[in-house]
Amino acid sequence: MLVNRECNILIVGLGLIGGSYAKGLKKLGFHVSALARRDETIEYALANNIIDVGATGTDPGLIGNADIVIFALYPHVFREWIRDNQKYLKKGAILTDVTGVKSCIVYDIQDMLRDDVEFIAAHPMAGKEVYGVENADERIFYGANYIIVPTDKNTEEAIEICREIALLLQFGSISTLTPKEHDEMIGFVSQLTHCIAVTLMNCSDNEKLVDYVGDSFRDLTRIARINENMWSELFMLNKDSLLKEMDRFLEEFKSLRDELATEDIEGMKEKMRISTARRALFDKK
Repeated sequence: MLVNRECNILIVGLGLIGGSYAKGLKKLGFHVSALARRDETIEYALANNIIDVGATGTDPGLIGNADIVIFALYPHVFREWIRDNQKYLKKGAILTDVTGVKSCIVYDIQDMLRDDVEFIAAHPMAGKEVYGVENADERIFYGANYIIVPTDKNTEEAIEICREIALLLQFGSISTLTPKEHDEMIGFVSQLTHCIAVTLMNCSDNEKLVDYVGDSFRDLTRIARINENMWSELFMLNKDSLLKEMDRFLEEFKSLRDELATEDIEGMKEKMRISTARRALFDKK
């Protein structure tokens, strides 16, 4: 394997996903370091055996010692970090990420980088509606989907390193998409679903709803507990793809509404049959 226990792994951004990467990789015996904004984050991670060593701000020693660097940052912060700190990276270091959009960031990062380091983009399709390293849990990756997003600037070695990280963390399906394909897919399966959940929760201000709802409402709105700073940035960075999916959803929703208004029962049933068949493909065996 290219990713062996002698590799030093640095996590930049120690929130839920970065913390879960750190926790899982440290349990596997890797030396894991981390950089975070807050002293409390590093202190918690050290006290709970999530990392071996950590620092706040910029630490040239930790950066220069890393063979693999995993970035769990907002896109605009990721760009700034590379601009300001890539001078500290070890020659031959492999960089990867967890960023939720790709076209707007991957090419920029690769164009900015020194020639002797490589960035291979990736997206773990996992998470929870809670935040922070305090909620880090490597089990969120078990069986989850993982997308590798290479460009023509990436080597087969870097792609394989990304794949090995996914296998080590026990992801399920590992796919490869171009940045454009990734963003189109994410616009539908992730961003649109968050838009729907947010919209649904904005439809009623009845504070007593909690006394009446069943599991279907809870399941449908779980992701409405949302980080407004991160998701608004992701929406804007994938604006064209997301608008296309929102328009498609509105068209389909109006079609169902019209079938109800005109009492087209067979039309509604056909939509339900299609929905049932397509959803069955998602059920994990």
